[in-house]
Amino acid sequence: MLRGPYPAYFVLPALVLYLTFFIVPSIGGIGYSFTDWNSYSTEVNFIGLDNYARIFSPKERYLTYLANTMIFAVVSIALKTVLGLGLAVLLHEGVKRFVNLYRVLIYLPVVLPTLIVALIFKSILNPATGLLNSFLRSVGLDGFALQWLVDPRIALFSIIGVDTWKGVGFITVILLAGLQTIPKEYYEAAKIDGAGAWARFRHVTIPMLMPAIVVVTVLNVLHGLRVFDIVYALTNGGPGYATEVIYTEIFKAFSQGRFGLGTAISSVLFVILAVAGYFVIRLLERKPTR
Repeated sequence: MLRGPYPAYFVLPALVLYLTFFIVPSIGGIGYSFTDWNSYSTEVNFIGLDNYARIFSPKERYLTYLANTMIFAVVSIALKTVLGLGLAVLLHEGVKRFVNLYRVLIYLPVVLPTLIVALIFKSILNPATGLLNSFLRSVGLDGFALQWLVDPRIALFSIIGVDTWKGVGFITVILLAGLQTIPKEYYEAAKIDGAGAWARFRHVTIPMLMPAIVVVTVLNVLHGLRVFDIVYALTNGGPGYATEVIYTEIFKAFSQGRFGLGTAISSVLFVILAVAGYFVIRLLERKPTR
């Protein structure tokens, strides 16, 4: 067993690497967010809060991108959590045969590359020749055959649907693991006390599953606010700016050489992620008042 100062020798390299590859670049990025750094000039000038004022200006579209990101995060979190919990309960209690096969099928979309998923669903959601609209028309539901990725009013929600299909299996697996750790004695005691299925779910399953729910909610928040690949692959932010989110704008800002503005947007997103993650954890871990 190591004693004395030896453990510090192991901590010091990790601390140096952490400072070198995380803290210093982060501070440097924040510093550059107060400049006009771009690829069109060799000079980097300090401009104060101009980049941030531009981001929050009503005249610019950045608030629209922020709103799209928030809508994506909130709706996708709700859908994945509710569907994931329902599937987890069904696999845990309702399905008796071929349960392992169902688990594989539910989790399969998670391991598919996002680009492949996007290509598949761009074909399925094609308004003219797509499988979905063709099926709707064949059963007489022509009014439901929509311009899924073309109509600005529904394009973002179409992407949310695709992202939910791809990610709900991951949430299901985590919640299913949480369900399997709940002792059966609690349910038996609740039955003896006369609790019905809904009462057992509300007063036994949900409280005991809360640690897993906290984990999946935080992961969903981080994913929802940092969404990029599925949006970029399906619509590239279109039609118009209807599905533009913060990360697609960060990508475009850096691609166009607007480095100072791009780092400012990244800094704003970092603050939003930190604040959202903190409050989500505090909210979900708060004990209900009696």
